[in-house]
Amino acid sequence: MKEKISLAVVDDHPLFREGVTRSLSENDEFVVVGEGESKDDAIRLVADFHPDILLLDISMPGGGLEAIPPILERAPAQKIIMLTVSESSDDLSAALSMGVKGYALKGVGSKALAEIVRSVAAGESYVNPSLSARVLSKALTTPDQEPSGIDQLTGREREVLELVAEGLSNKMIALRLDLMEKTVKHHMTQILSKLGISNRTEAALAWRDAVDMTLR
Repeated sequence: MKEKISLAVVDDHPLFREGVTRSLSENDEFVVVGEGESKDDAIRLVADFHPDILLLDISMPGGGLEAIPPILERAPAQKIIMLTVSESSDDLSAALSMGVKGYALKGVGSKALAEIVRSVAAGESYVNPSLSARVLSKALTTPDQEPSGIDQLTGREREVLELVAEGLSNKMIALRLDLMEKTVKHHMTQILSKLGISNRTEAALAWRDAVDMTLR
């Protein structure tokens, strides 16, 4: 029997926290081992229960971002997903630079959240596609610089490219973004043309290189 993914949920809004806990607990793959509402709670839950995944809000007593360093200092392998309303590029960049593995917005559906938790538990990373595209756009655009290939992509093309970098097929990307598969293929043609490359592997590497540059 497959071992369940253990979770701790920390958010200072009880109704939201209870809703997340309930929706994940209804999935046989997950078990919620603890809940909290503050930075101190987050640190305590990791120390007491060693959850596979810690779901952490940003705006809460003590601060979600402020909880990350002491948690990872004591438990370097702890996988953290920020689940927040904050669409701030600064919050996203700070969270990623501190070592979180996922950054999702609270508007995410229960099925999508389960998929995010599953992928992060398996060793992958996740950032809300629209946010990562926005961070790249901000980081790669300067007044005195010629636009790069990535900088020439539309917002939708960047969303598609990020999912390509995560290893998703055109069919899976279409499902994730609620598009027709032929529309995804069209976006891929445009992406390859703008980047001056010939295949998905090169496209994925170009995206990862661009993300790495923004976090240095």
